[in-house]
Amino acid sequence: MTGTLILLRHGQSTWNAQNLFTGARDPDLTDRGIEEARLAGRMLLAQEIVPDAWFTSALRRAYHTLDHLLLEMGISDLTITRNAKLNERDYGELSGLNKDDARKRWGADQVHIWRRSYEIAPPGGESLLDTANRVLPWYEKHIAPLATSGKTVLVAAHGNSLRGLIMKLEGLNREQIVGREIATGVPILYRIGADGAVQEMEELRPV
Repeated sequence: MTGTLILLRHGQSTWNAQNLFTGARDPDLTDRGIEEARLAGRMLLAQEIVPDAWFTSALRRAYHTLDHLLLEMGISDLTITRNAKLNERDYGELSGLNKDDARKRWGADQVHIWRRSYEIAPPGGESLLDTANRVLPWYEKHIAPLATSGKTVLVAAHGNSLRGLIMKLEGLNREQIVGREIATGVPILYRIGADGAVQEMEELRPV
């Protein structure tokens, strides 16, 4: 029995467009972000994929991405599980700052370390390791059992909260996962066996 796990990074947010560190802050989608969400819905429909279960973080750029996707797919009668365990990593003192201004304040090398190191957190924030330690146990308890039982599950969340899942699913090491780019609004499909192993991975991109 093979299930399907769909990971979807939210569409572009207003702070993405302004080059700001967002993290645990809660800006909404831009018009482009809304269109990315709708396009993701159209791509799922084109593949005749309709999830059985739906999960999202507690931040509105993620759950509004799911709202627009569902609207595009014509789905309204469903249960959505929204949980802060799937939230983006907290950037601490970097949150709300322009990335260029942060580089001027702390230096480009230090900001790069905070952004891309697996274990080093920015002041007052979370590292990728901290985020993975928050996300993965919740995934194992609430999401993995559905996928391994043959269900199709969609998770709308964030670049860094999804990285912890992708690291596990794709068997990436700490150096590989920090360089793994996750595009906004692009569904990543994993075919998962009953043993939890990934049998196939595909990114759905517009042709």
